[in-house]
Amino acid sequence: MMKTLNPMLEKLLPILPLIAANAAEAEKERKVPDENIRLLKGIGMHRAFQPKKYGGLEISLPEFTDCVAALAGACGGTAWAFSLLCTHSHQLAMFSAKLQQEVWGDNPDATASSSIAPFGRIEEAEGGVYLSGEMGWSSGCDHAEWAIVGFRRKNTAGEPIYSFGVIPRSDYEIRDDWYAVGMRGSGSKTLVINQAFIPNHRIEAAQDMMQGRSSGYDLYPDSNIFYTPYRPYFACGFAAISLGVAERMLVAFKEKTQNRVRAYTGASVGTATPALMRLAESTHQVAAARAFLEKTWEEHAEHGRHHQYPTHNTLTYWRTNQAYAVKMCIAAVDRLFSAAGATSWMESNEIQRLFRDSHMTGAHAYTDYDVCAQILGRELMGLEPDPTMV
Repeated sequence: MMKTLNPMLEKLLPILPLIAANAAEAEKERKVPDENIRLLKGIGMHRAFQPKKYGGLEISLPEFTDCVAALAGACGGTAWAFSLLCTHSHQLAMFSAKLQQEVWGDNPDATASSSIAPFGRIEEAEGGVYLSGEMGWSSGCDHAEWAIVGFRRKNTAGEPIYSFGVIPRSDYEIRDDWYAVGMRGSGSKTLVINQAFIPNHRIEAAQDMMQGRSSGYDLYPDSNIFYTPYRPYFACGFAAISLGVAERMLVAFKEKTQNRVRAYTGASVGTATPALMRLAESTHQVAAARAFLEKTWEEHAEHGRHHQYPTHNTLTYWRTNQAYAVKMCIAAVDRLFSAAGATSWMESNEIQRLFRDSHMTGAHAYTDYDVCAQILGRELMGLEPDPTMV
């Protein structure tokens, strides 16, 4: 039975050719083109995980990831940055009601980028902290009105607690330093922060947001998406992008290879057995990755619908399932790229961009399968989690 399109995907599909046409511009500018942001906000995709109270849609995770995968096939950099702008709204909904009113009260279209590795330096102050630091990898920051930043704050026992703070665009400068091989269009630049004051109502401990103790946890009791840890929603886009890039690679390889002939012999490549076998195996591998991811994402949604908080074991599988699917997608892309011919290395050729972007999807801390395999292995053997593994 053919899968029914979800409403957001139906709105997205018509604008994908326009976004794909801007892919070269995204790479040249090293950020998401303004037109792409305008198109995506025009269909309301930025409201996917925003609370309905502020005009948000609160769509399910499977619906959202379908959209992200489709978007990644058009432009990986745009999908990377924009999906994070969307998922950060889910994270913001776990902060205090006061913070949410500050973000969306006067501007319901507002979004946030992030730099959540705890590199920020803080000084305690009455009612909050002062934060300074150079916070890198803030994808989509050029298009965000706020930023979620990471730091460690000591609790009453003097223990450092990994925490997040939310700061407005006026509290930081953007350093234009995003010169990368992959995801060039994501604009993942550095936020330069100097003594920005963050009041307590804009701060949450990461563990509280993973264990249902954050300030905003019970603000939306009728919601199907907020009764959950923040991280699975925050990270869902990485695997969806890897899947979308791999699915596009199948099409791009087929289109290039169908009429390709060998330069010195004139032999047809598209009908040669090696090309057929590579395309077949990668097709199976990508299909398997999609099926595995869809099952995992549906489990996320099912837990949300039933207000069932996931166990540590479940969270471990959700995390590592996605990383393994990314590994599968990269392998499928590599198999095709290695047989796509020398012209595929030209910067004007889409295939080399897909190859580069595919590998970037496996470079994030959340999708590093060497880390994830250790995490799952410890869980399977009944060992305590290794605190050095994020």
